[in-house]
Amino acid sequence: MRITLKIATSLDGRIGTSTGESQWITGPEARLQGHRLRAEHDAVLVGVETVLADDPRLTVRLPDGEQGRDPLRIVLDSKLRTPPFARLSKPGTLILTTRSVIPVGEAEVLRVTGDSNNRPALQAVLDTLVSRGVSSLMIEGGGRVAACFVAAGVVDAIEWFRAPILLGGDGRPGVAALSLARLAHAPRYRRLAAEPLGDDLWERYERV
Repeated sequence: MRITLKIATSLDGRIGTSTGESQWITGPEARLQGHRLRAEHDAVLVGVETVLADDPRLTVRLPDGEQGRDPLRIVLDSKLRTPPFARLSKPGTLILTTRSVIPVGEAEVLRVTGDSNNRPALQAVLDTLVSRGVSSLMIEGGGRVAACFVAAGVVDAIEWFRAPILLGGDGRPGVAALSLARLAHAPRYRRLAAEPLGDDLWERYERV
Protein backbone atom coordinates (compact mmCIF):
# COMPACT_ATOMS: atom_id res chain seq x y z
CA MET A 1 0.00 0.00 0.00
CA ARG A 2 1.25 3.49 -0.86
CA ILE A 3 0.64 5.98 1.93
CA THR A 4 0.61 9.76 1.43
CA LEU A 5 0.44 12.41 4.14
CA LYS A 6 -1.43 15.53 3.06
CA ILE A 7 -1.03 18.59 5.29
CA ALA A 8 -2.28 22.17 5.04
CA THR A 9 -0.38 24.41 7.48
CA SER A 10 0.87 27.86 8.27
CA LEU A 11 4.49 28.78 7.47
CA ASP A 12 5.47 27.48 10.91
CA GLY A 13 3.81 24.11 10.42
CA ARG A 14 0.57 24.65 12.37
CA ILE A 15 -2.77 23.18 11.32
CA GLY A 16 -4.85 25.31 13.68
CA THR A 17 -4.82 28.01 16.31
CA SER A 18 -4.45 27.32 20.02
CA THR A 19 -8.25 27.04 20.21
CA GLY A 20 -8.39 24.57 17.32
CA GLU A 21 -9.70 26.92 14.62
CA SER A 22 -8.44 25.63 11.27
CA GLN A 23 -10.91 26.47 8.50
CA TRP A 24 -9.53 27.70 6.26
CA ILE A 25 -5.74 28.03 6.54
CA THR A 26 -5.08 27.68 2.82
CA GLY A 27 -6.87 29.33 -0.08
CA PRO A 28 -9.30 27.95 -2.68
CA GLU A 29 -6.60 26.90 -5.15
CA ALA A 30 -4.85 24.73 -2.58
CA ARG A 31 -8.14 23.26 -1.39
CA LEU A 32 -9.10 22.36 -4.97
CA GLN A 33 -5.79 20.54 -5.44
CA GLY A 34 -6.51 18.70 -2.20
CA HIS A 35 -9.76 17.44 -3.72
CA ARG A 36 -7.89 16.27 -6.82
CA LEU A 37 -5.47 14.35 -4.61
CA ARG A 38 -8.39 12.80 -2.75
CA ALA A 39 -9.81 11.54 -6.03
CA GLU A 40 -6.50 9.79 -6.78
CA HIS A 41 -6.60 7.65 -3.62
CA ASP A 42 -8.61 4.59 -2.67
CA ALA A 43 -9.08 5.82 0.90
CA VAL A 44 -8.54 8.87 3.09
CA LEU A 45 -8.00 8.71 6.85
CA VAL A 46 -8.43 11.06 9.80
CA GLY A 47 -8.46 10.78 13.56
CA VAL A 48 -11.56 11.46 15.61
CA GLU A 49 -10.15 14.78 16.85
CA THR A 50 -10.35 16.07 13.27
CA VAL A 51 -13.95 14.88 13.07
CA LEU A 52 -14.86 16.68 16.29
CA ALA A 53 -13.01 19.89 15.36
CA ASP A 54 -13.91 20.24 11.66
CA ASP A 55 -16.79 17.85 10.89
CA PRO A 56 -15.28 17.12 7.46
CA ARG A 57 -16.99 15.33 4.58
CA LEU A 58 -13.80 13.97 2.97
CA THR A 59 -15.65 13.71 -0.34
CA VAL A 60 -14.35 14.83 -3.74
CA ARG A 61 -15.78 18.15 -4.90
CA LEU A 62 -14.44 19.29 -8.27
CA PRO A 63 -15.48 21.95 -10.80
CA ASP A 64 -17.88 21.03 -13.58
CA GLY A 65 -16.16 18.94 -16.22
CA GLU A 66 -13.68 17.31 -13.83
CA GLN A 67 -14.42 13.75 -12.86
CA GLY A 68 -13.56 12.30 -9.47
CA ARG A 69 -14.78 9.48 -7.27
CA ASP A 70 -15.18 9.58 -3.52
CA PRO A 71 -12.61 7.48 -1.64
CA LEU A 72 -13.41 5.22 1.28
CA ARG A 73 -13.39 7.42 4.40
CA ILE A 74 -11.58 6.02 7.45
CA VAL A 75 -11.88 7.38 11.01
CA LEU A 76 -9.62 6.20 13.84
CA ASP A 77 -11.85 6.46 16.89
CA SER A 78 -10.78 4.32 19.84
CA LYS A 79 -13.62 5.45 22.13
CA LEU A 80 -16.31 5.90 19.46
CA ARG A 81 -16.71 9.63 19.96
CA THR A 82 -17.84 10.29 16.38
CA PRO A 83 -21.30 11.87 16.70
CA PRO A 84 -24.14 10.05 14.92
CA PHE A 85 -24.99 13.35 13.20
CA ALA A 86 -21.44 13.96 11.91
CA ARG A 87 -20.93 14.26 8.16
CA LEU A 88 -18.78 11.14 8.31
CA SER A 89 -21.47 9.02 10.00
CA LYS A 90 -22.73 8.05 6.54
CA PRO A 91 -22.34 5.11 4.16
CA GLY A 92 -18.85 5.05 2.67
CA THR A 93 -17.22 5.64 6.07
CA LEU A 94 -15.40 2.97 8.06
CA ILE A 95 -14.82 3.76 11.74
CA LEU A 96 -12.06 1.73 13.39
CA THR A 97 -12.32 1.39 17.16
CA THR A 98 -10.89 -0.68 20.00
CA ARG A 99 -14.07 -0.83 22.06
CA SER A 100 -17.25 -2.87 21.64
CA VAL A 101 -19.04 -1.93 18.46
CA ILE A 102 -22.07 0.34 18.70
CA PRO A 103 -23.90 2.01 15.79
CA VAL A 104 -22.66 5.42 14.64
CA GLY A 105 -25.23 6.77 12.22
CA GLU A 106 -25.01 4.83 8.96
CA ALA A 107 -21.23 4.37 9.05
CA GLU A 108 -19.63 0.95 9.28
CA VAL A 109 -17.94 0.37 12.65
CA LEU A 110 -15.24 -2.26 13.06
CA ARG A 111 -13.29 -3.29 16.14
CA VAL A 112 -9.54 -3.78 15.65
CA THR A 113 -6.59 -4.66 17.86
CA GLY A 114 -5.38 -1.84 20.10
CA ASP A 115 -1.84 -0.66 20.82
CA SER A 116 -0.34 -0.03 24.26
CA ASN A 117 -2.51 3.10 24.58
CA ASN A 118 -5.62 1.19 23.45
CA ARG A 119 -5.74 3.13 20.19
CA PRO A 120 -6.17 1.26 16.90
CA ALA A 121 -2.82 -0.44 16.28
CA LEU A 122 -1.17 0.77 13.10
CA GLN A 123 -0.60 -2.71 11.69
CA ALA A 124 -4.20 -3.69 12.41
CA VAL A 125 -5.38 -0.58 10.56
CA LEU A 126 -3.17 -1.33 7.54
CA ASP A 127 -4.17 -5.00 7.49
CA THR A 128 -7.84 -4.03 7.54
CA LEU A 129 -7.43 -1.62 4.64
CA VAL A 130 -5.46 -4.11 2.57
CA SER A 131 -8.23 -6.67 3.15
CA ARG A 132 -10.67 -4.08 1.74
CA GLY A 133 -8.60 -3.73 -1.44
CA VAL A 134 -7.08 -0.35 -0.55
CA SER A 135 -3.79 0.17 -2.40
CA SER A 136 -3.43 3.93 -1.89
CA LEU A 137 -4.18 5.81 1.34
CA MET A 138 -4.04 9.53 2.07
CA ILE A 139 -3.81 10.73 5.67
CA GLU A 140 -5.54 14.07 6.20
CA GLY A 141 -5.29 14.72 9.92
CA GLY A 142 -4.62 15.38 12.64
CA GLY A 143 -1.16 15.91 14.03
CA ARG A 144 -1.09 12.87 16.31
CA VAL A 145 -2.25 10.55 13.54
CA ALA A 146 0.36 12.02 11.19
CA ALA A 147 3.10 11.49 13.78
CA CYS A 148 2.06 7.87 14.32
CA PHE A 149 2.37 7.00 10.64
CA VAL A 150 5.56 9.03 10.13
CA ALA A 151 7.26 7.50 13.18
CA ALA A 152 6.40 4.02 11.92
CA GLY A 153 8.22 4.76 8.68
CA VAL A 154 5.24 3.97 6.45
CA VAL A 155 4.62 7.40 4.87
CA ASP A 156 5.88 7.21 1.29
CA ALA A 157 5.02 10.74 0.18
CA ILE A 158 4.04 14.12 1.60
CA GLU A 159 1.80 16.69 -0.08
CA TRP A 160 2.36 19.87 1.93
CA PHE A 161 0.27 23.01 1.37
CA ARG A 162 1.81 25.98 3.17
CA ALA A 163 -0.10 29.23 3.70
CA PRO A 164 1.72 32.57 4.19
CA ILE A 165 0.59 33.06 7.79
CA LEU A 166 2.15 32.42 11.19
CA LEU A 167 0.24 30.82 14.07
CA GLY A 168 2.99 30.53 16.67
CA GLY A 169 4.12 27.90 19.10
CA ASP A 170 0.72 27.57 20.78
CA GLY A 171 -0.88 26.58 17.48
CA ARG A 172 -1.64 22.92 16.80
CA PRO A 173 1.23 21.17 14.98
CA GLY A 174 0.76 19.45 11.63
CA VAL A 175 2.89 16.59 12.95
CA ALA A 176 2.80 15.94 16.69
CA ALA A 177 5.75 14.88 18.85
CA LEU A 178 8.11 12.27 17.38
CA SER A 179 10.30 12.10 20.52
CA LEU A 180 13.55 12.21 18.56
CA ALA A 181 16.77 12.28 20.56
CA ARG A 182 19.09 12.73 17.58
CA LEU A 183 18.87 14.33 14.15
CA ALA A 184 20.12 11.08 12.67
CA HIS A 185 16.85 9.46 13.73
CA ALA A 186 14.67 12.01 11.90
CA PRO A 187 12.55 10.63 9.04
CA ARG A 188 13.99 12.02 5.80
CA TYR A 189 12.23 13.05 2.61
CA ARG A 190 13.41 14.41 -0.73
CA ARG A 191 11.59 17.37 -2.26
CA LEU A 192 10.23 16.64 -5.73
CA ALA A 193 8.60 19.97 -6.52
CA ALA A 194 7.39 23.28 -5.13
CA GLU A 195 4.63 25.15 -6.89
CA PRO A 196 2.65 28.29 -5.99
CA LEU A 197 -1.11 27.88 -5.75
CA GLY A 198 -2.62 31.32 -5.32
CA ASP A 199 -0.98 32.75 -2.20
CA ASP A 200 -0.01 29.29 -0.95
CA LEU A 201 2.89 26.97 -1.74
CA TRP A 202 2.42 23.30 -2.68
CA GLU A 203 5.45 21.17 -1.81
CA ARG A 204 5.78 17.51 -2.79
CA TYR A 205 8.14 15.08 -1.07
CA GLU A 206 9.00 11.40 -1.25
CA ARG A 207 10.64 9.23 1.37
CA VAL A 208 14.40 8.79 1.01
